[in-house]
Amino acid sequence: MNAKAFEPLFSRQVVAQRIHDLARQISQDYQDLRPVIIGVLKGSFIFLSDLVRQLNIDADIDFTQVSSYGSAKVSSGSCELKKDVSLDIAGRHILIIDDIIDTGLTMVYLREHFQLKCPASVKICCLIDKQIARTRDITIDYSAFTIQDGFVVGYGLDFDEQFRGLPEIYRLTS
Repeated sequence: MNAKAFEPLFSRQVVAQRIHDLARQISQDYQDLRPVIIGVLKGSFIFLSDLVRQLNIDADIDFTQVSSYGSAKVSSGSCELKKDVSLDIAGRHILIIDDIIDTGLTMVYLREHFQLKCPASVKICCLIDKQIARTRDITIDYSAFTIQDGFVVGYGLDFDEQFRGLPEIYRLTS
């Protein structure tokens, strides 16, 4: 890893503490509800894995995959559903887990897509909330971190499929 290309943002310890705090809040909010937790592939898998292991509730887990970036640093402006959920979510409480929400395009798309399946509720949880980039109106119910700008990698976040496995979160500087 080139030290000039990465600026550390959140250490392992800080990430672990925020996930612990989120798990406690989600467990409290979904007590006795057995939600369906839907991870948005590929970026959410590390965050989702660490989060669900700390929940104190029963939950079903499924995955979806949407593409809006390709190999670019900015969204293409449109979404393509590459994989839908396989569970029946009608009447269920849904918690969508994503790595980062910036423009809000993907989350608006997914929320509308899942609403068509008649769930009891749909809430959103993300590792990184990049509000300054928001172009769509979307409510984020749970977020570990809010950042203002920059392209971030590590802890599941990638740039062109690289850097997902970094154990901490970095801002990509070059």
